[in-house]
Amino acid sequence: MQPSFMEREESPAGSDDAGESPRHGFQGDRGVTLPPPLMPCGLTIALSREAGARGGAIGRRVGQKLGWQVFDQELLEYMAQDGVVRQGVLDSLKPAATVWAEERLQQLLREQNISQNPAILALARVILALGAQGEAVLIGRGSGFILPRVSTLHVRLVAPLEERIAYMSQWQRLPVEKAAEMVRVRDERRVEFLKTHFHRCGGDVHQYDMLLNTGMLGEDVCAELIVTAAQARLAQRAP
Repeated sequence: MQPSFMEREESPAGSDDAGESPRHGFQGDRGVTLPPPLMPCGLTIALSREAGARGGAIGRRVGQKLGWQVFDQELLEYMAQDGVVRQGVLDSLKPAATVWAEERLQQLLREQNISQNPAILALARVILALGAQGEAVLIGRGSGFILPRVSTLHVRLVAPLEERIAYMSQWQRLPVEKAAEMVRVRDERRVEFLKTHFHRCGGDVHQYDMLLNTGMLGEDVCAELIVTAAQARLAQRAP
């Protein structure tokens, strides 16, 4: 069985290796060399989406094709808000995963890439716990900004406004006018959520690995493209 984490490799005390400093001239930094950080061996897919861009449906298709668990926005929020459930998720981690998750959270805090709001920190701990285990599809809640890029496939799903309104109208069985208002409000809330808690703009395309127009491509093609990209990323990371 493949280990869930790439462990730190530390040289034994007094060992000679290729990293020895030269005996003459510049000898570089003689300080203690820090070991490389822990890193999950698995991959996590984080989906960011515009309201009505079929992110939930596409995420479920991806999960089915890969055989991975899918955690949508509502489930992530429930796991973060319920203390018993949250603690159960954290307690399920192996020691190396627990260390990695806490180190990653502290890094985000040091770099001021996450707010210190207790609810957001609880959410981040759940998302990091899921990311530590890998083989999961996370939909929304800033997952792609909490998890490190090296172990995450970060995907942005968009669609023309008219198509998003039409989909929302059909999905929620609403008049077009009310569906349009729902799309507008949800988009605004998501923009504000990312800006307030992660200092990010969801519309910045350069922070994603993939940008897919679900209105042009459709659910199944988008799901296939995401699966193919995930499999390629996994192949790149294979020993």
